[in-house]
Amino acid sequence: MKIGDQIIDFKLPGVDGRVYSIDSFDKSKPIAIIFWCNHCPYVKAWEDRIVKIGKKYKDKVNFVLINSNDPKRYPEDSFDNMKKRAEEKGYPFPYLFDESQDVARKYGAQRTPEIFLFDQNHKLVYHGAPDDNWEDETKVKNYYFVDALEAVLKGQFPSIQETQPVGCTVKWKQ
Repeated sequence: MKIGDQIIDFKLPGVDGRVYSIDSFDKSKPIAIIFWCNHCPYVKAWEDRIVKIGKKYKDKVNFVLINSNDPKRYPEDSFDNMKKRAEEKGYPFPYLFDESQDVARKYGAQRTPEIFLFDQNHKLVYHGAPDDNWEDETKVKNYYFVDALEAVLKGQFPSIQETQPVGCTVKWKQ
């Protein structure tokens, strides 16, 4: 996907027992689609930050996590383990399973975590990493995702629209 592209719909099961599509979310709000998983050390390093951001902006922005990894190769990323992880961490957003990997392919997702932020018109306005330091939250200088959220909520285009996603590669089926 490129900046300005329209959101791509999906129909995926969530760990809460519901099936989600774009229509499941408030159309008047921006939506952040984040490709995610359980096993990746980058995801684990950013996890508490993303949960905090999700809780802070939940009334203004739709958030959804999508795990597209092959659970046969990475059992920690199985649907049952996704349920456990969401419960343990108190995810304030849906956590969905893209078992076919079709959604990741359509979005062009390559990493976990990888953020796709869409504005209220469902146009892609930010794509990339959460911030500039996955290892140490206290050393973050650029809060790419939060800055993009703030810009979108003010009706503006983010000053930084794209950063290099940093993380584990999506674990494709073989």
